[in-house]
Amino acid sequence: MDENRWFWNLIQNDFKTGNTDLEGCMRLLEKMQIPFDEDHLKHIFRRTLDKHLGDVISMDDFRAIYRALVHRPEYEELFRAYSSDGVILTDTQLIKFLVKEQFQTEVDETTALEIIMKYEPIDEVRKKRQMSFEGFIRYMRSDECSIFKIQHRTIYQDMNQPLCDYFISSSHNTYLIADQLMGPSHLWGYTSALLKGCRCLEIDCWDGTNNEPIVYHGHTLTSKIPFRSVIHVIDKYAFMSSAYPLVLSLENHCSPKQQEVMAHYLKSILGDKLLSSPIGGEVDMTRLPSPEALKFKVLIKNKKAGTIEESMLRMYDDDTGETEELSDSEFLSEDEDTDDTLPLHRSKSSTKRRADGRSSAPPQKKPKVKRGKIALALSDLVVYTKSQKFVSFEHSLMNQQCYENNSIGEAQARKLVRHSAKDFISHTTRFITRIYPKGTRMSSSNYNPQEFWNVGCQMVALNFQTPGTQMELQDGKFLDNGGCGYVLKPDFLRDRNTTFTPQNVGRYSKPMSLSIRLISGHQLPPSSLSKTNKADPKVQIEIFGVPEDQARKKSSVVKSNALSPKWNETFSFNIQVPELAMIRFCVEDEVSLVNNEFLGQFTLPVMSLNTGYRNIPLLSKEGIKLESASLFAHIWYY
Repeated sequence: MDENRWFWNLIQNDFKTGNTDLEGCMRLLEKMQIPFDEDHLKHIFRRTLDKHLGDVISMDDFRAIYRALVHRPEYEELFRAYSSDGVILTDTQLIKFLVKEQFQTEVDETTALEIIMKYEPIDEVRKKRQMSFEGFIRYMRSDECSIFKIQHRTIYQDMNQPLCDYFISSSHNTYLIADQLMGPSHLWGYTSALLKGCRCLEIDCWDGTNNEPIVYHGHTLTSKIPFRSVIHVIDKYAFMSSAYPLVLSLENHCSPKQQEVMAHYLKSILGDKLLSSPIGGEVDMTRLPSPEALKFKVLIKNKKAGTIEESMLRMYDDDTGETEELSDSEFLSEDEDTDDTLPLHRSKSSTKRRADGRSSAPPQKKPKVKRGKIALALSDLVVYTKSQKFVSFEHSLMNQQCYENNSIGEAQARKLVRHSAKDFISHTTRFITRIYPKGTRMSSSNYNPQEFWNVGCQMVALNFQTPGTQMELQDGKFLDNGGCGYVLKPDFLRDRNTTFTPQNVGRYSKPMSLSIRLISGHQLPPSSLSKTNKADPKVQIEIFGVPEDQARKKSSVVKSNALSPKWNETFSFNIQVPELAMIRFCVEDEVSLVNNEFLGQFTLPVMSLNTGYRNIPLLSKEGIKLESASLFAHIWYY
């Protein structure tokens, strides 16, 4: 095998003058499909130039740079452990590595040959059914050696269960791309959410001029966009990332006249995509259809005309006969988030009775809003996702239909998790339940979605425009099942007779002992606070799940090395309910003892963890993949 000849053949056309500069170096690496961080490359290039006069390097210098980026010692150790001569791996040796180190017990000669053919770049080595170190590097850097199970990158779950049996990727105030007080409303909010596989979008609808409904955050200074434009964007991107049903959650503040306009746009723009009658013409709606049955369909979530709630839009005090004033968040639209600690029952007195049983002062007077009814044209478009005011679990059990959905604000939902978890889970086995952030989150911050997934809430709606750990959990959870936006809930959150609660997992515990040896990092983002390309990186590994599974462990700090830090530290976790657990790897630069700078993270379901030697890709704060940056770890569990 002449590895040198292969390398020179690859690059010689780019070295006709015998030397190359930094730009040429970048072009060559791109041609060779070697990901690199520009800051790191400049640093290595400058270090190489220190040996010469001028600003160009030779072919030998380029090969040294290539090796510094690609020939990682941790890969070399593994390769030499299985190669008898340290130069090539035979197919038999590769099988041995896959079985012993990667825990791929069912591999055979065919599997080994497929890997060799796919990743070995040197022709004469490939023809001999062998693998060089160059091929081994390419294999180890591939998606096949990612920490995220390759099987989970496609749709592998049963998609024929009723809609209420799935966690559904859901967005709150989807039209906003900044804060919810003065930020811009923008069509990009809908485009980006749909491209991320979101399957429940929120549209706040208000009367606009010239009988054109508008979308914005009511009673605030957020800008306005036409409802018609929103539906056009949804029509274009609805099924680009997922074929499974898309729910439009309407927060409807429009008059009947403009609701008719909304209905017209929904029908004329969405056309056949819009679901306006039960599938198969079924009359008996005692069970929700499945995501599979609703493929490529858009569902409208709104109230229906002629319901009890509509008749309650005007309430009369028994003593005075005067119309009672209702906040915008009551009865007309239960999704409005101006006050998510509303009472479950109204009191005749001027003192409101809060959900926790204590009294509070009467609210400030709001201008009386003339209430309109739900327009029949819009009402007729609501089939399986009818909005239903949540009163109590008991009330839902006695009165609610399977196609009626509840929206509950985070504060009230948190109290219900704390005090009525068993009833909450029983409720979510039957009815789709949407959780939304409280109105006091003026900066569009997010709550921790995990606590509501733990009780089976299907639509845990977050502000997609706001980066942070909460959105990282959201993105990580819905990486699963091919990123289609629907993840089948564990059996114990679908069984109507379940006794599971997050606080008392009981017989539903399936303990997992997880061991992670954090080996190294590669081309980590340089610190923005450093004058060189260096950082002082450390890694935090967190488990999110039921209360018993909350855990956080930190590595040591590696000083002044963002290019190739080494840790070789092992962390162990005991996880009681792995089916609900998420794991987050976060890399930070320790700027000082009290101040850390975020460098990158990756979050995924514990059940999606691959065993063996694995690369952990890193994402930016905005959720964008940092192409060249990764961690390297050995994962093992039983």
